[in-house]
Amino acid sequence: MTSSPAPPPVPSRRPGSRGALRRLRARGRDEAHRTASPLELFFDLCFVVAVAQAGIELVHSVAEGHAGQGILDYAMVFFALWWAWMNFTWFASAYDNDDVLYRVVTLVQIAGVLVLAAGVSRAFEDHEYLVVWLGYAIMRVALAAQWLRAAHAAGGPERTTALRYAGGVLACQVGWLGLLFLPEGARPWWFLVMALLEMCVPPFAERDHSTPWHPRHIAERYGLFTIIVLGETIAAATIAVKSGIDENDALGELLPIAAGGLLVIFAAWWIYFVVPIHGHLRTNRQAFLWGYGHYLVFASAAAIGAGLEVAVEQTVGKAHISTLAASAAVTLPTALYLLTVWALHSRHFKRGVTQQLVLPTTALLVICCTFLGHWAVFAAGVVCALSVAAGETLATRPAARESGPATRTG
Repeated sequence: MTSSPAPPPVPSRRPGSRGALRRLRARGRDEAHRTASPLELFFDLCFVVAVAQAGIELVHSVAEGHAGQGILDYAMVFFALWWAWMNFTWFASAYDNDDVLYRVVTLVQIAGVLVLAAGVSRAFEDHEYLVVWLGYAIMRVALAAQWLRAAHAAGGPERTTALRYAGGVLACQVGWLGLLFLPEGARPWWFLVMALLEMCVPPFAERDHSTPWHPRHIAERYGLFTIIVLGETIAAATIAVKSGIDENDALGELLPIAAGGLLVIFAAWWIYFVVPIHGHLRTNRQAFLWGYGHYLVFASAAAIGAGLEVAVEQTVGKAHISTLAASAAVTLPTALYLLTVWALHSRHFKRGVTQQLVLPTTALLVICCTFLGHWAVFAAGVVCALSVAAGETLATRPAARESGPATRTG
């Protein structure tokens, strides 16, 4: 994803023209009415299964007082999930021909993420990464096969780009074997090295030729995954609150957490979707920064749900941590989410210092809510809701209309 010019658009296929086997050619960047396919939606839902497993293990680690190690394990596992999802998403935006072979290989990638999900608990509890590595290998080898297929159908710089992708993916997969054989203390450092190498593959592969990703399709895909992650967050928090009420009859103590958590998640949705981000994705450099930054968006959104579960468990006496630590499990990922969405989305559409300061100020106030004891989550939710109201108010001010079309800012 560099700044090289896009190739000429290729006419899109006719609806209903899917065949058993067709050449995997690039699609057109200006293709009209491009939307996420049912296969892509199914792909996302299966990925969230693994995200949920990572969230459950994060809850256990934090609740048992091992927050530092839990966050490190969560960051490592979530990177594997996010990177595999992101690579498929950008490939599909450029090359999805929806024939039988493409569907089968994509289903193999889905099988890989389910294998990875099965190994998440062992990765957290025993630092055993064999099953996680195997699931990741299935996904990555399948993706490399897709790139090789694209290379077979292409020529010139496009073929070179596809071959670089395939080679980079396979080489990095071999490198991840270090997590299986290196001493435990060296594994986080090896993870950091391999993560950086993985993220260097797209700029290297596309330095001479850009794949024709579709801006609206990419924006929709990221938005849909954000919705699914936020939905999983609501589901996890709801189950935790229900369990607390059923087992401990603690409705009065849990109601502020439930209300505050709901306000946080509602505000998170509002702030993300209030801007038309596809209009910002005009070059590969912009898309490069935007796409990579979503690691923090997705990870923090999922971590909010885990934090709400921790807050519930601490309130009913199941977690061996302080109220301050339980509150921080919600407020810190919420603040990170707000700052990341501001950096990736909102700041490109805001006018004036006042609008620019809304989300950073909100993030700071949410962190301050950490020290409010059992009312911390509720207070954070109120702050997030007020942030949305302030953004909407500032967007409709007469001064903003005079300077140009009003932009809502979350």
